[in-house]
Amino acid sequence: MAAVRGLQLALEGKSGIILCGREFQNSLDESSLQEVKAAIASEPLLAGGYDVGEKVVKTRSAYPGRIEFKFSGLRHNIDSIKSKSQIHILWVDEAEPVSETAWLKIIPTVREHGSEIWVTWNPERDNSATHLRFRKNPPDECKIAEINWRDNPWFPDVLDRERRNDKKRRPEQYGHIWEGEFVSVVEGAYFAEHLRAAREEGRIGKVAADPLMRLRAYWDLGGRGMKSDATTIWIAQFVGREVRVLDYYETIGQPLSAHVAWLRSRKYDKALCVLPHDGEPRNPVADASWQTALEDAGFEVEVVPNQGAGAYMQRIAAARRLFPSIWFNEATTATGIKALGWYHEKRDPERGVGLGADHDWSSHAADSFGMMCQVYEPPRGMDLETEYETDWVV
Repeated sequence: MAAVRGLQLALEGKSGIILCGREFQNSLDESSLQEVKAAIASEPLLAGGYDVGEKVVKTRSAYPGRIEFKFSGLRHNIDSIKSKSQIHILWVDEAEPVSETAWLKIIPTVREHGSEIWVTWNPERDNSATHLRFRKNPPDECKIAEINWRDNPWFPDVLDRERRNDKKRRPEQYGHIWEGEFVSVVEGAYFAEHLRAAREEGRIGKVAADPLMRLRAYWDLGGRGMKSDATTIWIAQFVGREVRVLDYYETIGQPLSAHVAWLRSRKYDKALCVLPHDGEPRNPVADASWQTALEDAGFEVEVVPNQGAGAYMQRIAAARRLFPSIWFNEATTATGIKALGWYHEKRDPERGVGLGADHDWSSHAADSFGMMCQVYEPPRGMDLETEYETDWVV
């Protein structure tokens, strides 16, 4: 369509640029150049209308106007793009990772009368700047089209076999690869299969609190600055053999008073707060810590001792073991569930070696969730491995 539109503009007597951008482009090899060339070569009408060189695509000089294709990376070339004039079409491909800062700078550069901005991407996250700007809250006079494998009249049998194979063998990734869904799990995700099983078994849905059972709040502690780690809290109850996960909270850079306010606003003011080892006082003289501050706010607090080296793997193992007994209230834990689905192993792609858990945006939710599973104690007489009950006590 960019090639078609370029020819139309030249026939109308207009001169200028069709700018093809990607967030990451270090050379023309990483651009849309070859796709544009292939499109022009595929249609005789287009092939006769363009001069195509190794690095150049422009309409023939015989037309009243002259349109040239330019290719640029956005991450490191924003200022050079801002200086370009007569941009009739800005086509940003693979636009998922483009930042809001980039959009704010790029969009005002397209100023020609009748100019358009085209954005194409495979969605990954529902909080990406591209999704928020163009799908969740699209601008006025914006046209949106979802195009998938079903819309391809030349969809080959070999790809359809691959699609069906993914649906059978990689169901947790099928939705993103083939149906345009957001990424819910990544390669090496620790809890992908467990979440898939939970959803298939109906353990992710509507879960109510038991008014007679104690509420528990499991924390991972962050900092005060906006670049600090997130503070996360899972609210859960242990009801017989069930672990009912009722709510999830996550924030960055907020003071303790904000976390306490959330707990009270959700009526969790009587919840037992379970903190990791860094929540206890480090200076016995000052006695200043998350533990003492929460106790001063009226909460009962327990601190989990330091588990030492390999603590994260202990938490992962505990979560995997307990997962068949866990039920999630989806309406209030969806953000946390998404983080659990993303939490994955960091790998060296050259050597295929695992480098431990990737400390990214998902790890804080996973840490507090794993701690909950680690300190869980089943009712007396219940063995998690065998689910054999010998002396049930309520």
